[in-house]
Amino acid sequence: MSNSIKLAILGLGTVGTGVINLINDNLDELKRRSGRDIIITEVGTRRQRDDIDATIIQNSDLMATAASDNVDIVIEVIGGTTLAKDVIMHAIKHGKHVVTANKALLAEHGNEIFAFAEAHNVHVAYEAAVAGGIPIIKVMREALAANKIDWLAGIINGTGNFIMTEMRDKGRPFADVLSEAQELGYAEADPTFDVEGIDAAHKLALLASIAFGIPLQFDKVYCEGITGITLQDVDYAEELGYRIKHLGFAVRRDGQGNADAAGIELRVHPTLIPQEALLANVNGVKNAVLVNSHPLGQTLYCGDGAGAGATASAVMADVMDLVRVLGSKDRDDQHNTGHHVPHLAFIPEQLSDTPILRAEQMTTGYYLRVHAYDSPGVLADITRILSDAGINIDAILQKPAHKVGQVPVIILTLPVVESQMNLAIEKIEKLDTITDKVVRIRLDELA
Repeated sequence: MSNSIKLAILGLGTVGTGVINLINDNLDELKRRSGRDIIITEVGTRRQRDDIDATIIQNSDLMATAASDNVDIVIEVIGGTTLAKDVIMHAIKHGKHVVTANKALLAEHGNEIFAFAEAHNVHVAYEAAVAGGIPIIKVMREALAANKIDWLAGIINGTGNFIMTEMRDKGRPFADVLSEAQELGYAEADPTFDVEGIDAAHKLALLASIAFGIPLQFDKVYCEGITGITLQDVDYAEELGYRIKHLGFAVRRDGQGNADAAGIELRVHPTLIPQEALLANVNGVKNAVLVNSHPLGQTLYCGDGAGAGATASAVMADVMDLVRVLGSKDRDDQHNTGHHVPHLAFIPEQLSDTPILRAEQMTTGYYLRVHAYDSPGVLADITRILSDAGINIDAILQKPAHKVGQVPVIILTLPVVESQMNLAIEKIEKLDTITDKVVRIRLDELA
């Protein structure tokens, strides 16, 4: 076999162009590390590009490029979950290794895609699908392979983190910051996937599967956005020693003797976390993932979560791994794929059927903002309802009236099962002295 590894790049947007630039800039370094010439032989693009090397074939027929005999590894960066899936499955069918940055596709169809790849003895690598240039997939699949992961929490959407940072640091309202995020290219014209947590939920589904050895189950991730967060809540949280971040959590619960409460929490939502926490100090568009494992303990992985350079770096890290796999295959001269880490870190036959807990089974602390008439006995009524529901109060803050005769009361609770909190809030809202819906934001000490 030739000493060259031939790549096809499907999609020449920001990431695809970034991959080409990275290869051109670091060509000698890539060869020194891999012992191979890594060359781009074909690109799949809808329109011809004048800035592409003339030796590279440009083809609008993505299927043909994915199956080309002139290609060893297919890089998919076109996005979406329809054409991208068809192209990847076609490449796998024709014996090509695949690198993808497509978190939505893998979160929703990864079980099928990985099984198909295993059947055809090829790999699908996806480091760029989660947290951009941060090598969190590799860390969890390889560096933490001997650890039992208890939980992870992550800022895994840069747009949401930028918005929450600007609201806190500059006192700007949500809508104003979102508009700037769109102007800067951090958020799409339709920002739903970012601000409603869907993008983060896709990534969390992948991280949870690797952490706990479970099939991908994106449809079971609880998802809550940041559109309802107000400057009022941001300020109150700061006053109480917390910051609000939009986080994804994957948590293993043993049920503490209750088998019905045992399982895995998968949730994305705004969260109060202590100001001194590592994640609380990751700002702007940065991403970060905090992993708590045994015996290692807590480790934090932080960096750029998006952009041409960061994503191209992760794509090419996967390419380099696959180049080594191909080299191993050549040396062994056997029908194998070298030193292969399973797609979801665990041997496919060993994936667990551990249940995903429903929203009402989740356990967190809470920040509650209650607006009430300024009259005797109101606070006593609220605390009595919480006590009757088995909810322990950690702190109470009563603020000056915003409206004549009405005061906001801020309550922080210790962790409680969601179903208990639902019942308590329902009773609080029925009090004659309560003037509005109770605002609740989850709280986690990250301990």
